[in-house]
Amino acid sequence: MEWDLVTLEKPDDVNVIVGQSHFIKTVEDLHEALVGVASQLLFGIAFCEASGPRLIRRSGNDDDLINLAIAAATRIAAGHVFVIMLRQGFPVNVLNQVKQVPEVCTIFCATANPLQILVAVSDRGRGVAGVIDGEPPLGVETESDVADRHQLLRTIGYKL
Repeated sequence: MEWDLVTLEKPDDVNVIVGQSHFIKTVEDLHEALVGVASQLLFGIAFCEASGPRLIRRSGNDDDLINLAIAAATRIAAGHVFVIMLRQGFPVNVLNQVKQVPEVCTIFCATANPLQILVAVSDRGRGVAGVIDGEPPLGVETESDVADRHQLLRTIGYKL
């Protein structure tokens, strides 16, 4: 077995969700789940089919995000892995809907941070072993940091 470290390329204003599913209709079901969240949400989906023609299936409502998702899925190239690229919305707004899609087995990450995917490579194929999301911590928050966090969550509307 070998390891491949795949860096996902995306603009700073794009969020990404990477997960694993188990069936060809995943791309359509993910599309339907995302469309139902918010009318302003822009997204692209790519899904790596693991048998049959083994195509990267794609969908979405924004060509740039569809192409970003395809590029990421192409680099990951692991069976049944899907990539969702989002704009004008955040993973926290769609994650429950994504997890409720019956074919979804797991979510590896949901982030806007720089992202690397650790892929195990064997004679059978490729599989996601883990993710490197963002950068390591620089310390422990102080009381001032706690107050800043509380204020930020209220400013952006996630807490009252």
